Amino acid sequence: MRHVMREKQQGISLAGLSVWSAVIVMIAILGMKLAPSYLEYAAIKRALVAIASDPSLQNALPREIRQSFDKRAVIDEITIVNSRDIDIRKEGGQIVLSVNYAVKTPLFANVSLFIDFTAASK
Repeated sequence: MRHVMREKQQGISLAGLSVWSAVIVMIAILGMKLAPSYLEYAAIKRALVAIASDPSLQNALPREIRQSFDKRAVIDEITIVNSRDIDIRKEGGQIVLSVNYAVKTPLFANVSLFIDFTAASK
């Protein structure tokens, strides 16, 4: 007579499923809370790079560069920084723009996440 060996069942238990579900939900909530901050950072970075690489602004006054940023900020809906926050300098004949700012994102109850951003045209 042949004996059939049963393989050990593999899978996830209900407790394991609920723990992994909670972890995935927390990661998704964290991602949804942080995405707007990182999208705005990307918009600020794009604006700084575009202004610094614009040939018509290479010999412009700081006031004109700030006006250009203000116009781009309106179009890209940048609200966290304004043109007065931008540091403007020249390095090797090239304009370099940079800005440092912080974002406080409430997560839940009295828990918040504080993120420092540094965007530069370089």
